[in-house]
Amino acid sequence: MTQRVKKTPSNPSAGREQMHIVITGHVDHGKSTIIGRLLAETDSLPHGKLDQVRENCRRNAKPFEYAFLLDALKAEQAQGITIDSARVFFHTAHRDYIIIDAPGHIEFLKNMVTGASRAQAAVLVIDAEEGIQENSRRHGYMISMLGLRQLVVAINKMDLVGYSRQRYDELVEQYRAFLAKVGLQAEFIPVSGMSGDNLAKPSDNMKWFTGKTLLETLDGLSREAAPVEKPLRMPVQDVYKFTEYGDKRRIIAGAVQTGKLTVGDEVIFYPSGKRSFVRTLEGFPVSPGDSATAGQAAAFTLDKQIYVSRGEIATVVGQGHPHVSTRLEANLFWMGRQPMVKGKTYWIKLGTAKEKIELEEVVSVMDGSNLDASQKKEQVDHHDVAHCILRTRKAIAFDTVDRIAQTGRFVIVDNFEISGGGIVRKSLEDQQHWVRDYVFHRNVKWETGSVGREQRSERYSQRPAMVLLTGAREVDKKAIARALEARLFADGKIVYFLGIANILYGVDADIKKPGLDENPEHLRRLAEVANVLLEAGMILVVTATDLTREDLEIITAAVDVDSVYVAWIGGEPTDIPCNLVIPTAVKADDERGVQEVVQEIKVMLQNAGVIFRP
Repeated sequence: MTQRVKKTPSNPSAGREQMHIVITGHVDHGKSTIIGRLLAETDSLPHGKLDQVRENCRRNAKPFEYAFLLDALKAEQAQGITIDSARVFFHTAHRDYIIIDAPGHIEFLKNMVTGASRAQAAVLVIDAEEGIQENSRRHGYMISMLGLRQLVVAINKMDLVGYSRQRYDELVEQYRAFLAKVGLQAEFIPVSGMSGDNLAKPSDNMKWFTGKTLLETLDGLSREAAPVEKPLRMPVQDVYKFTEYGDKRRIIAGAVQTGKLTVGDEVIFYPSGKRSFVRTLEGFPVSPGDSATAGQAAAFTLDKQIYVSRGEIATVVGQGHPHVSTRLEANLFWMGRQPMVKGKTYWIKLGTAKEKIELEEVVSVMDGSNLDASQKKEQVDHHDVAHCILRTRKAIAFDTVDRIAQTGRFVIVDNFEISGGGIVRKSLEDQQHWVRDYVFHRNVKWETGSVGREQRSERYSQRPAMVLLTGAREVDKKAIARALEARLFADGKIVYFLGIANILYGVDADIKKPGLDENPEHLRRLAEVANVLLEAGMILVVTATDLTREDLEIITAAVDVDSVYVAWIGGEPTDIPCNLVIPTAVKADDERGVQEVVQEIKVMLQNAGVIFRP
C-alpha cells in the first residue's frame, strides 16, 4: 500500500503537530540521499527546486543525486560530507517533521551531539554493502546517552547488495545485539535512498520485507508530550530590571523545561535556596495569563525582591528539588583534540549555568565503538567515553538524567569550543554540604529590607565585594589590608577591614579553644558575618594565612562566589583559584611596596567593576 502524502508548502504549517528527528550514521552511508528523497517524495521542496538541481547537474556534467538537495554549503559539496546539523522540513498527512541532519564524519561528532540533544527520535543509517562501522556504534551509544528511546535503523543501499535478505538479516542481528548493550531497541527497515525503495512506498524489489515504509514508521512514532507532570525546572536565563517611570520590577526570565509555573506558586531557586511567591507572569506584547508550562518561555515577578542570577534553577516548593553539589558522577563523551586531564580548568554548561570545572577522577573508560571497558586511565582521550567524577568551582544545581533529562545533560567547553558532552548519573557529597544546609535554612528565614542591593550599589557607586588577602606566611597581610581600607575610604568608598580576631574572640567565643582555630565552623561564621556586610553594600577586606581550597569553598558556599575576590601575595599560590597573584613578599615596613600592592588590588577591583574608574 502506497503511503499517501499531503502536499504542503516547504515550511512547517502552523497548528499542526511537529516532531524533531535527528538522522545520523557513518559518513557516506547515505543520510543526505535519504533526506533529499523524502523531500522530493513528500513534495516538501520549494517550487522548482528539484528541477533547478537537476539542471545544475546537467550543466556541470554531474550525475544527479538527491543529496544535492540538501548539501547547499559549498564546503559540504566540495568535500562530499555533511559538516553542520542542518534543519530540514518535510510533511506527511500525519504531522510536520523537522529533520536534523547530523554529520557522520568522526571529526564532527560534536555537531551530532548538538543535533541529537534537540530531537525526540532518531534515524540511524547503515550502508548495507559497507556494513556496521565504528561510528555506527558510536552514534548508537550517544543516542542512548542523550536519552532518546525511539530509534529507527535504516539499512540503506540495499540495491548494491542485490536486495539480499540474508545480508539484511545479518546486519540486523549484529546491530540489534549491540543496541541491547546500551538499553536501546529499534525498528529496522531495508531501504535504498537512490532508488526510493521502502521510503514512501513499499519496494517491489524486497517483497520479502512485510514491514512498514520509513514514512509509515516515522508517522507511527509517538511524540513525547511536554513533561508538564514533572516537577518545575526553569533555568534562569536573565533578570531584567526597569527603572524608568518609577518601575521597580525585577523580571526573571527563562524557559520552562518541565512542569508548570502559576501565579501564586512559592518558588525556590537552586543552588542559592532563596524563595518567594510568583506575583505576576509577564509577556510582550500580550500577557501570557496565569500560568506557563513546559516548552514555553516565561517571565515573572516575585512578591518579595530577592537577588537571583543567571544559572539558578527555579522550582516549586514541595515538588522535589534538584541536587546541589560541587561533585557529580557523569558519563562523558570527549571530542576535544587535546585530552581532558586532571589539574586543568574547563567550563561546564548545564541549563543556563556556566561554571569552572575540573576532572577529579576517571573511574573507567569505555570504547564507544564496542562498549568494552578499559583499564583505569588518568585522562580522557579524543573520542573516549568515560565514567568520571567532575568537580566544579562552586556548587551548581542539576538532576540525574534518569529523573529529569533536561537538567541532567551538559557540555564541557575548552578554549571556547565544545569539547565534551555528557549526562549526570549521580550527585556526590562534597565537603561543603553541611554549610549549604545552613545557608538554605538561612535563606528561607532571611528578612529583606526596603532597600535592595542595586539601590545600594547605585547610591554608593560600588558593588559589594569581599576582598580576601592570602598568601605566604611571611607577608604582613594585615598591614596591606589596613592600607587598602584607608585608600578606598579616602576615595569615598564604603569599606571595612574585618580582622579574623574579631570573629574568633567575638562571634566564635563559644567555640574558641586553644589549638582548634582550624575548626571549619570558624570559616562558616566568618562567611555569615561577611554575607550580612555584603548585603549592606560594603566592600569587605579580610586576611587569611594558609588558606586551602576547601577553606575557600566553605566561604563561597555561604557567600555569593561572584562577590569574592582572592589576592595571593608572596610566592606561588596553592591550588586555590585567585583573581590576582602578586609574587613579591612585601614587608610591613616597606611603605612603598605596600602601596604598590594596594594599587594593584585597586586596579583588580576596577577591572571587575566593583569600583568605577574616575
